[in-house]
Parts: sequence; C-alpha cells; structure tokens
Amino acid sequence: MNEAANQKTPLHALHIELGARMAPFAGYDMPIHYPSGVLAEHLHTRKFAGLFDVSHMGQALIEGPDHATVAAFLETLCPADFLNLAPGRQRYTQLLNDEGGIVDDMMVTRPPGADGALRLVVNAARKAVDFALVRRRAPSRIRLTPLAEAALIALQGPLAATTLAGLAPGEGLETMPFMSARPARLAEFETFVSRSGYTGEDGYEVSLNSTQGQGFARLLLAEPDVAPIGLGARDSLRLEAGLCLYGHELDETVDPIEAALSWSIQKRRRAEGGFPGAERIQAALANGPSRQRVGVRPDGRAPAREGAEIASPDGAPIGVVTSGGFGPSVGAPIAMGFVTRACAAVGTPISLVVRGKPLSARVVALPFHPHAYYRG
Repeated sequence: MNEAANQKTPLHALHIELGARMAPFAGYDMPIHYPSGVLAEHLHTRKFAGLFDVSHMGQALIEGPDHATVAAFLETLCPADFLNLAPGRQRYTQLLNDEGGIVDDMMVTRPPGADGALRLVVNAARKAVDFALVRRRAPSRIRLTPLAEAALIALQGPLAATTLAGLAPGEGLETMPFMSARPARLAEFETFVSRSGYTGEDGYEVSLNSTQGQGFARLLLAEPDVAPIGLGARDSLRLEAGLCLYGHELDETVDPIEAALSWSIQKRRRAEGGFPGAERIQAALANGPSRQRVGVRPDGRAPAREGAEIASPDGAPIGVVTSGGFGPSVGAPIAMGFVTRACAAVGTPISLVVRGKPLSARVVALPFHPHAYYRG
C-alpha cells in the first residue's frame, strides 16, 4: 500500500479502539464496519442515530471581495444559482468539465455573517482535482483555502436532532431547516453545523478543528442512542435513499440531467446558461437525455452488483448497473443504473445479467426508502 492510501482522519485511533474493520478508501484508512456489522449499523441509523466519520471529505472556503463576485465565479464552474443563495443556506451542485460532465458533486454553503465567502464540501477522492480546477479558473480577486485542519462528523437518524440539541440548549438546532448551516457552540466545542447528510435520514454534519474531532465524537458516542457507523452502512443507506456516489453514478462522462439531478439546477441558470457544457445540458432539459439514471428492483432475491448489464426482456443491451446490493430497510435487493430513455419509465420490465444469466427486474421510482429530511 502506498503512502497516499494510508492517510488517517483525526478519528483514526478511536476507530481502532472501537474495533472497526479498517480498509483503504479514497486514499484514507477508513472504518468499513464495527463489531456489530453493517446490517445492525444500517438499521440503528434508521431507528436511532448513527455517527459517521466523514473527515476524509474535502472542506474549503472560496473567498473574494463580496458575495456577488464569489457567486458569479462559482457559477462559471457549476450550474446552480449561488447569486440568490441566502446567508445560512446551502445547495447541492456539480463541478462540470467543458463538455458538461461531472468532475465532482459537492455541497456549497453561504456562511452567515461572511459576505464574501462560500464554503465547499467535496468528495475525498476528487478534492485534489477539484481544488486544482478552481484555482486554475479563479481570477486574481478570488482565493481558495482548503480547511485542512478541519474534521467533519455526521450524525444521522431520527434521534440526531434531540441528541445534538441536548449539547446546546436554547440554540434552536432542532428547528434548523434542512439545507441550512451556521456556527454553533456544542458543549465546549466551536463548530459549523449544517442540517444535511447522505443517508436520507434527518441529520447534521458538524465541522470543527481536527484536534477536537475525537473529543467531540466521544461526547456523542456517550449518548445512549448514538452508535458508530462505517462506510458499509453509509453505502447501503445512501443506495436506499437513491443518492448518487461519485465513481458509480457520477463521472466526467455523465451530465446532471442523465443523472436525474435536474432538480439541482435552478430556473435562472436553466434559462441563462453560462456554465460549462450549458448547450448539452439545456438540450437535455428541453428534449430529454439519451440515457437516464433509474431505480431497479430485481424480482427475485439475488442482488445485481455494479457493472452488471441491463437488458431488455428480449436480451438487447440497454444499460448498466452502477450500484447494487441488499436494502436492509427495504428487505430486498435494490440497484441503480443507467438505461436508454425509451426504457426509463417506472414499471418497465428489464433483465439483469448476473453471472451470465438474465434475471427479471423492473424500473422503479427513487428513493427506495422514503426520505425523512426535516422541513420545518
């Protein structure tokens, strides 16, 4: 294993202490699961609250003289509307290449009280690529500052709000709307909190100094309803929630419309364009994409994994599975993949080619498990 595959998050020693099975992921030594196992961790998050170490993600600030300047710059790289992003709010978007393919997907937050700053959270495996692209395109008045000394901890599940609010009585954390963010003092920790996550459940992501990450995680884990959750359950939770994962559903050949992410492009940007690949994306919005990300339910009990061919009932190839496995909350195998537009309608019968054998399946609506985001 090379040195780059062996980086450690600020919580690494805690994972070892808790008995995690560790493995390399996106250049970091990360917990795959703890002694209770992936299934138990998945179900615990759906019922109580799960703690996820997501410190491997890339955090950064883009700063400039004022919000309009910073927003206008980021709009030359992404299709979302940042000019009208209110203080204390965040948006999901994609960093695009010149052809409209997705370099990465990311969260962008406008911190309250910081007029000329936007805060980014990007994928671990792509952060070097992302930051290089931003710096290459940035004019002299714009600077990118990676928050290399920041840990990031997610608390997800129906009891996340009461748990976090208990550390900051009177702060109103439990009434923060979904996709909002602000600084907060949690017990003795100064943090930046967003109400967001990657599980489909209500929850938060908490950024704080890396030197305090382990102490904050221990404080949360002392709560009776909180358990540590590894990457295995994180993946099964996001699959049930119908959420894309870079390197699976998303890459530089896929545009946001094919990936069924048109909801993340606001009305002004659809009309005005001005982002990379706008012509391709506007055409796909107007006429439909040639292929579409869809949910898939096998009719039997055998799961279809990433890379499995999707065929029409008469055997003609129509697409490929990008993520697949067993959905613990669904109680059945589930998958996502791309199919030709003619076969993308919910209810369309399809075949999944598993170990050379066609297995009957159908296209279904996403998500597989209902989202539980707090809307206020």
